[in-house]
Amino acid sequence: MTKAVRIHNYGGPEALRYEDVADEAPGAGQVHLRQTAIGLNFIDVYYRTGVYKAPQFPITLGCEAAGEIDAIGEGVTEFKVGDRVCYGGGFGGYAEARTMPADRLIKIPHGITDKQAAAMTLQGLTAQYLLRLTYRVQKGDTILVHAAAGGVGLIMCQWAKYLGATVIGTVGSDEKAKLAAAHGCDYPVVYTKEDYVQRVRQITKGEMLPVVYDSIGKDTFERSLDCLRPRGLMVSFGNASGKVDPVDLQILSQKGSLFLTRPTLYSYNITRAELLANAAELFDVVKHEHVRIQIGQTYKLKDVAQAQIDLEARKTTGSTVILP
Repeated sequence: MTKAVRIHNYGGPEALRYEDVADEAPGAGQVHLRQTAIGLNFIDVYYRTGVYKAPQFPITLGCEAAGEIDAIGEGVTEFKVGDRVCYGGGFGGYAEARTMPADRLIKIPHGITDKQAAAMTLQGLTAQYLLRLTYRVQKGDTILVHAAAGGVGLIMCQWAKYLGATVIGTVGSDEKAKLAAAHGCDYPVVYTKEDYVQRVRQITKGEMLPVVYDSIGKDTFERSLDCLRPRGLMVSFGNASGKVDPVDLQILSQKGSLFLTRPTLYSYNITRAELLANAAELFDVVKHEHVRIQIGQTYKLKDVAQAQIDLEARKTTGSTVILP
């Protein structure tokens, strides 16, 4: 047996149960992983509350972690016992130990800690596909990143700055504004005090933006469209404030023939080759310190409910790591 945090139904933080679960041996194509650090992500909240539908109950939540392989199933040749690995995606992360498919794992390079890997794999790969694939940020671009002081936001600010972009970022407090500024955000905008559409207009001298990256959803979607120049791209990749209302496509034409996408990490990492190439690009910018992984807080596995409460209340900064 091993300890894990599961839900048996949708609900509030009280739906998260810290309990014993069976610890299975790896089958063909699988490895057994003793986890050392686990990432916390808003997608975990979406599945707990039912915004995203769980495939079955009970289910162990958590989609990002790092650990050490301690057993290997038949046919696995890419890994060996003792390898440090990480992953981002799927379910089963909120656990001390687990069995999982080997082809979902990524070797952690020398120089990157398990905590860093757990804090950056899903969030970093998200930043990678957003900045490098969904819209390829170029030197001279000015972009808007909502939730700039969050885990994904801090990575995006640094990476975009390294690419030569000017970064505007929305944050919820002066403290978060300072944090975002320290991580590459040129213009932190405290949305409780300033109108970010007006600030974008001022900063760009009315030219507006080629792209907006929005993980907030309902509260920011419509006004984010007003930040775009003609033929600009609206990238809606999260629902922290709730799901976006149905969109009348005529709005996109009225505001300048805008483009709209709702991407997912999986769609940009369908093949093993894509996953490894994208991860290599992420690890490279971290190892060369173009991107620093900010771990803002840690919790024990048994305290995941409190971690999610703090995440939903926007009390966290940077990445959050859960320790088994």
